[in-house]
Amino acid sequence: MAAIRLYLGSFVFFLWMYGLMAVMGVLCAPLALHSRGGANWVIHAYLRLILPPLRVLCGLRTEIRGTVPQGVAVVASKHQSFLDIFMLAHALPMPRYVMKDSIRWTPVLGFYAMRIGCAPVVRGTGKKAVDQMVTRDSAAHEEAPGQTIIFPQGTRVAPGAHRPYKGGVHALAEAQGAPVIPVATNAGVFWPRFGILRRPGVAVIEFLDPLPGGLDRKEMALALEAAVEPASDRLIAEARAALQKG
Repeated sequence: MAAIRLYLGSFVFFLWMYGLMAVMGVLCAPLALHSRGGANWVIHAYLRLILPPLRVLCGLRTEIRGTVPQGVAVVASKHQSFLDIFMLAHALPMPRYVMKDSIRWTPVLGFYAMRIGCAPVVRGTGKKAVDQMVTRDSAAHEEAPGQTIIFPQGTRVAPGAHRPYKGGVHALAEAQGAPVIPVATNAGVFWPRFGILRRPGVAVIEFLDPLPGGLDRKEMALALEAAVEPASDRLIAEARAALQKG
């Protein structure tokens, strides 16, 4: 019976999340068209309306740990789930993402992503993709400085799995002269990549200490991995232990 309630709650939340996205996306489009600040306000308002029902319907709470950057920063985050995207956007005052190019054509989501200054890149094109990313993010930075979120492994990675860290973070930090803030998460334990089931518990994103300045591309990738992987493993172990108790 508990499993049925959990699946039912997850399904209702799924409908609420995408239904509200469509309705707010259309009704608030004039505000988003007016300015980047307007688009940012709409996104934050949307997130304030979907995260509480996630707790009520699915028993899944979100928690932010560490010091959230308020000024210009490159936020290099572990990426396990759609949920960590939501949590980062909710926590940061002026977020924008480095994202795969196809997202820009996604209804509603793509429109708002472009309005807040996200940088779409074509994966698998090497240096061309990095140059494209830096050019687009620099233009957004000139218009309205904020926090650039990049997933240094380039894609979602299942909890406990490992993929190499790439060099795009270094290129962004060098172009902006911005600090690099590593972020760990366990969101994928509760909100998997596929399916609608959302497990109860506490999904965490943790802002870690900024990386030291003066690192070259390889050193930065190694420093990011050394910071993010153990912290994410610790959060994953914490989440799984809580699920076993529950």
